[in-house]
Amino acid sequence: MKKALIVYGGWDGHDPVGVADVFEDILRREGFEVDRSDDLKAYEGDLKQYDLLVPHWTMGEISGDGAWNVSEAVASGVGIAGCHAGLCDAFRNCDLWQFVTGAQFVAHPGGNVAYTVKMNRANPDPITDGIDDFELTSEQYYLHVDPAVNVLATTRFPTADWHHSVNGPVDVPAVFTKRWGEGRVFYLSVGHDRHTFEIPQARELMRRGFLYAAR
Repeated sequence: MKKALIVYGGWDGHDPVGVADVFEDILRREGFEVDRSDDLKAYEGDLKQYDLLVPHWTMGEISGDGAWNVSEAVASGVGIAGCHAGLCDAFRNCDLWQFVTGAQFVAHPGGNVAYTVKMNRANPDPITDGIDDFELTSEQYYLHVDPAVNVLATTRFPTADWHHSVNGPVDVPAVFTKRWGEGRVFYLSVGHDRHTFEIPQARELMRRGFLYAAR
């Protein structure tokens, strides 16, 4: 049986408990044994016992030992997968975390806006195969992104007019994978709260992302 660790917490506005509940349900349905922790010290423990790490922590501060331990676990072959701020706005003070995970949130112009997540049909992949583009009203994440990521879906800016709009249309990754040593990384930029995963495409992308990262 594969084993996953969900570490959740940080800013309550991102519904850490509710999203962790959704993720645990997805994983258990796929036959995973699931451990949960609401303490960042979990990252300082024996992470190599897991097949998959699932962070859902917004705007925290991870210790140097914790970040290094995560990096080494993933490099050894442990997968890491997450969504929204829970993975890519977790620790703004930690360059290593950002290097491992592949992106960092910088803005969501306009707050909650209506936007589209568009599958990258030029880059077919089992994670997105058969999944339709979808629309939602939520925070549209503008990310600073590792150029090495494998972009599976995008979202187009600007939706809301702001200082960035003068640069013209740009497609920012909304779903991507990457590698870190022997480990696999998966990220989905939507996932503001548990209700996002009532959208069938969002839930299915997370399910497939977990399975990809955990091999």
